[in-house]
Amino acid sequence: MERHIAQISEEHILACLSSAPSNAKIIKTAAQMAKAFGGKFTAIYVNTPESDRISRKNRERLQNNIKLAMNMGAEIATVYGEDIAQQIIEFARLSKITKIVLGRSRVLNIGFFCRRTFVDKIIKAVPKLDVYIIPDTETKRSYRFYGAFSASHIPSVKQIFWTIFILLLSTALGYAFHMLDFAGANSIPVYMLGVLITALITKNNICSAIFSFISVFLFDWIFTEPMLSIIPLDLGNIITFIIMLTVSLIMGTLANKLATSAKLSANAAYRTNIMLETIQLLQNTDSEDAVISTTVHQLGKLLSRNIVVYPIRNNALGKPQVFPAEHGGDPEMLLTDCEINVANWVYENGKRAGAGTDRMNNAHGIYFSVGTNDTVFFVVGIEAGSKTIEYFESSILLSILGESALAIENLRNAKEKEQISLLAKNEKLRANLLRAISHDLRTPLTSISGNAENLLANFDNIDSETRRRILADLKNDAEWLISLVENLLSVSRISEGRMNINMSAQLVDEVIAEALHHIDSKAKEHRIVTDIEQEFMLAKMDARLISQVIINLVDNAVKYTPRGSLIMISAKNEGNNIKISVADDGPGIPDDQKKEVFSMFFTGNNRVVDCRRSLGLGLPLCESIVNAHGGKLVLMDNQPHGCIFTFTLEKSEVNFGEQ
Repeated sequence: MERHIAQISEEHILACLSSAPSNAKIIKTAAQMAKAFGGKFTAIYVNTPESDRISRKNRERLQNNIKLAMNMGAEIATVYGEDIAQQIIEFARLSKITKIVLGRSRVLNIGFFCRRTFVDKIIKAVPKLDVYIIPDTETKRSYRFYGAFSASHIPSVKQIFWTIFILLLSTALGYAFHMLDFAGANSIPVYMLGVLITALITKNNICSAIFSFISVFLFDWIFTEPMLSIIPLDLGNIITFIIMLTVSLIMGTLANKLATSAKLSANAAYRTNIMLETIQLLQNTDSEDAVISTTVHQLGKLLSRNIVVYPIRNNALGKPQVFPAEHGGDPEMLLTDCEINVANWVYENGKRAGAGTDRMNNAHGIYFSVGTNDTVFFVVGIEAGSKTIEYFESSILLSILGESALAIENLRNAKEKEQISLLAKNEKLRANLLRAISHDLRTPLTSISGNAENLLANFDNIDSETRRRILADLKNDAEWLISLVENLLSVSRISEGRMNINMSAQLVDEVIAEALHHIDSKAKEHRIVTDIEQEFMLAKMDARLISQVIINLVDNAVKYTPRGSLIMISAKNEGNNIKISVADDGPGIPDDQKKEVFSMFFTGNNRVVDCRRSLGLGLPLCESIVNAHGGKLVLMDNQPHGCIFTFTLEKSEVNFGEQ
């Protein structure tokens, strides 16, 4: 059963589009098969040299068939070539088609000759492909020659003019040769050349044939003795007439094929260029709104019609966005209740609908749901207008919408990967934090617990000096824990965006003095000096946070420098800022670690003086606080050795005249 279901899901049904009356039945049959098998449905149209010469009635029927296929959920594909069967065969191979639905007309039999249909050719070329034939029994087939004398080949006035002009020019040139006593046979190549030129210029088989008939008549009338009289043609002239007529038809056919091939190539090149341009523009987009804007721009460039877009918000159509075309028109026609109902139906059903369909006859637009799988990203409506969207434009339109859907899907996938990566990073940080806390908290807590238990058990037996030392150790461990917890809380507030900054004008020397009161007692083993350039230096800051920055920087210097080291806190004016520095003369930080000192949980390889590990939160916290104040924390080397951490604060002026 599982294997059977897997096989069904891989079915790909192909239906061929044409202007035949029975083509609607073919499309419906293919759609039903795709639905029954749960497979993909594609409708293909082969654009041949004869496509431009079909009647208006057939063209309208073809457009209706394309609309029907679109409404039945088919992906429309357009290919170009002269051999319909060969194009279908190649498309079926490349697209991995499993079943194909074709229409078959009655075959005209003439004696022993039987015209082979393209259906037979497809069956023979791909015998493993399941081919379903829908007989064409609705209309009688009219057999016409689409070659030299098709009704669509009736020459225009311009083509007739060129034909007459070249004929007269060839006759004049032949007569000139005759007057120069050249052989009469020299006039024949002149007319042959005229036939070729006529075929190349007019690109019309009828003009070439007319030229051939009249040229033979003129040759007989002017250049055959007796001149200016019609005499029966001899065998040689008859052969000449047949050759000239044959050459004219061949050249006319070749000229038409060259012109048609050039047009098909130009259409294919245009489609390729606009698709490449669309792909390049979509690759540079960084948001769904940018994708929609680019898509609408490309559609407007292709169709020059009013366009409306409904983005999907909270699983419903959002506010419509109208993009007027340059030619004007009334874009408000796309915002009526009827249009909105059509857009809703398209969104809910994930299909295409609009003007010309049975259920949407009152709509002024053609609507498409743009998305992948079962997710619709947005709905786009295109003004139907008086002119039907040609199959060539329709092919590019669907390709652009498909690329737009892929672009949005890629953006969402990238965003989802970024969120997953962020969650993984946060999980890693959380794990590192827990691991560091579990190690670093255990040591001081064990020390506090042990010293407290020792005091309780032996308080009367311990001398006062020992008790004082134990109490000092308890105080040091408690202060270290308070500092650690304070940093953890600050990091938590910053990561959650809850760090409130209360900016006010503060005296720098007072903030530094307040910070020194909270320095770890270990700092007494170091020389800490201050250098304030002016007595009254005011800066805009949150005094509590900047004080914590100074405390962390000094504590960091105390931890990583030997006893007796000099730690200098300085403040001086620097333009519109006040520059605050904390310098030490310790061993310094290696160059390969300078880029990592502001990273979370980075502690470096230097041995901490009191053998107590650091969580590596102090410097990242300082950098975040300084950045929030609009400054930047910078690390530099001290001379001859040591480190200098510097940051700036904006100056503040106080108007003493204010009450």
